[in-house]
Amino acid sequence: MLLNKESSGSRWRTRPDGQGKVSGKLQYLTDMSAEGMLTGRVLRSHQAHARILSIRTAKALEVPGVHAVITHEDVPGLNGFGIALPHQPVFCSDRVRYTGDAIAAVAADSDEIAEYALSLIEVDYELLPLLEDAEEAMKPEAILLHEEGNMLHHTEYRKGEPAAAFAGCAHVVEETYWTPRQMHTYMETEGGLFIPESNGRLTVYSATQHGLMDRRQLSRILNLPEEDIRVISSPIGGSFGGKDELNVQPYGALLALRTRRPVRLHNSRAESVRAGLKRHPMKITMKTGCDSGGTIIAHQVRIISDTGAYATLGAEVLNFATEHVVGPYQIRHVEVEGFAVYTNNGVSGEFRGFGGNQAIFALEGQVDRLAERLNLDPWELRRRNLRRYGDPGPLGQEIAQTHGAMQVWEALAASPLMQEAELPHTGADDSEAPGIPAAMPKEPWIVTGTGAAIAMHGAGLGYGIPDPGGGRLSLALDGKIEAVFGYEEFGQGLIATMEQMLIEQYGFAADDLRIVIGDTDVVPDSGSSTASRSTSMMWMALKRLHPDFTARLLEAAAARTGAAVEGLKPGPGGIRHKDGGLLLSYTELARSITEPIVCETVFKYPTTKLERVGAHFLYTYSAIAVKVEINLLTGRVRVTDQYHAVAAGPVANPQGYLGQIEGGSSMAIGFTLTEDAVMAGGSYVTKNMDTYLVPTIVDMNGSIQVQPIEDLPEHDTYGPRGIGEVGSVNLAPAVASAVFQAVRKRVNRLPIEPEWLQATPFIPQKAVKTHVG
Repeated sequence: MLLNKESSGSRWRTRPDGQGKVSGKLQYLTDMSAEGMLTGRVLRSHQAHARILSIRTAKALEVPGVHAVITHEDVPGLNGFGIALPHQPVFCSDRVRYTGDAIAAVAADSDEIAEYALSLIEVDYELLPLLEDAEEAMKPEAILLHEEGNMLHHTEYRKGEPAAAFAGCAHVVEETYWTPRQMHTYMETEGGLFIPESNGRLTVYSATQHGLMDRRQLSRILNLPEEDIRVISSPIGGSFGGKDELNVQPYGALLALRTRRPVRLHNSRAESVRAGLKRHPMKITMKTGCDSGGTIIAHQVRIISDTGAYATLGAEVLNFATEHVVGPYQIRHVEVEGFAVYTNNGVSGEFRGFGGNQAIFALEGQVDRLAERLNLDPWELRRRNLRRYGDPGPLGQEIAQTHGAMQVWEALAASPLMQEAELPHTGADDSEAPGIPAAMPKEPWIVTGTGAAIAMHGAGLGYGIPDPGGGRLSLALDGKIEAVFGYEEFGQGLIATMEQMLIEQYGFAADDLRIVIGDTDVVPDSGSSTASRSTSMMWMALKRLHPDFTARLLEAAAARTGAAVEGLKPGPGGIRHKDGGLLLSYTELARSITEPIVCETVFKYPTTKLERVGAHFLYTYSAIAVKVEINLLTGRVRVTDQYHAVAAGPVANPQGYLGQIEGGSSMAIGFTLTEDAVMAGGSYVTKNMDTYLVPTIVDMNGSIQVQPIEDLPEHDTYGPRGIGEVGSVNLAPAVASAVFQAVRKRVNRLPIEPEWLQATPFIPQKAVKTHVG
């Protein structure tokens, strides 16, 4: 099966939330309102690093229409948040560490009044030295941003004797790679509606990727029992990791409880830029060596990650990058060292790919450079070093064994893009005079190239991190089959995927189903909707529930009708005879039972046995080829064609599968070619979407073909692997490879600056041909 924009078939269905989205009728949480609602706004620091000498709010409180002004003194519980390390202040009391730090919040009758009140809050600062560069922050003489120092996390992984092994290498390449600070740029910026209930509870309508985790954090901040807080968290207008952490929730909750009135708080785009999470900028230095036959022998890596002012999941992102800079290759001698460093820049955090994007860009760049030294086809060099079935994972850990790495390699080698990639497509011919093409292209300043890259991407949170799964199926009193899970729908198509699984595994019809997610009052703990884990966890949960739930439905139907259980099965509309005839509807069955039919499962995401925090067990494998056009007059690069081969097990939802790969590649094009949230003096230079260039439909109008590889070993019991991130992780190195093929310039910094390629003379090259396969 090849998925593309024209694909069709019996497994393609209309998304349950599709009509509401395309018609504009779907209401996001930030679209909500309530009677008597106030507007909330947050005052953020004017300085990137300073001591707070005083905060004066009296003038703001005197403004007509202002109902509350709150600071750190008004936080009844823990004045801090953070999924892993709750040290980011809800409100700063004595020090600010970046310009997104919150100092006060206001609830007023309107946006205008709230904004005016913020302008009257007076804050006196004493400026402190600014740390803008992670390497400067690592120096012993640097001012400390936190009591424990400027180092959030340090990682190490060593195998063999790399220093000695380099001496025996025939070829060694050394390079430093830089990757940008990327924005999530979701359609719906951070916000929500916060309603204090008459019974003393608080209802929070706010986007998140883990409602139960938000509830836990809010409980600590508000000093309320978790059961007194209800978080409703779907649907969401995009997240990509950016709403995994708390953002506006503490301020909306505190204001609502103070005023005893509903409060709506919604970040403007500029506020989202200023205070929202970004992808970690990284500097990755690599030294990689191979023998004369192309076997990679030694690999040495140093990662410096700018985590910004606070931790959120910066340590976990560094763990992931440390694992994935080794990637899909079997290398005998490895040394990796990583540093996640605090600076006065904006907070870096969880982002689609989770450190894999940065790691794979550098790793694949090294493989391409070694291939050039060897005068060998880069794709053949990858084949010679790929992990095979039975090999351990990148950290030497036990993993779920598949043939995924070789499967995607072979699929891409046979793809049309790779078959056509022997020479740059410029019309140049070595038989002619140098620089004179045999057949002049229509636009001779346009040159093209094709490049490829490969990746393995870990799914789940990894060893040592709580990673619960579970769900509940029931026959509701109205006859609906109710599937209840603690996941969030933020555009990835989770509801559609769950519906498809229930139809294919159980035989239900779509009209038989009611899917309930995103409400902490009713859902079990299914874990976070992150880390490419949701589809796998849903599949595993439904497999576990299937025998018991089906048996109980059939037993109840047999008791109601007198039919033999062995002759019955669940089907569209109700319980059916095995020959297909309807016995009774689910509604009739629900009316006949005296006790509800409810089945629940609780389990954990599969993990490796290696006792190393963050090490993964399940992997998705991906290979990608891209064709690019480079305009030598402007230096602009355009991706015209993409071919993705993805080994992720069975395709649960073809539309969602294709959409995830297309969406991930779009985000990766921005990461590669245009996006960089530039900072200077601790402030964002790019403050809004008018100066921050994200890919549009114009940039994505080329062909995208996706080849899913669905087969898994017979012994595999883990089902579909996640593909929400893998479409974004290896496009950048493939583009860099294509750029090199076109203009013979190596890329080591993203995004690729047009002026770096502008007016580059094209140098014709001969194809390096080796046996592929």
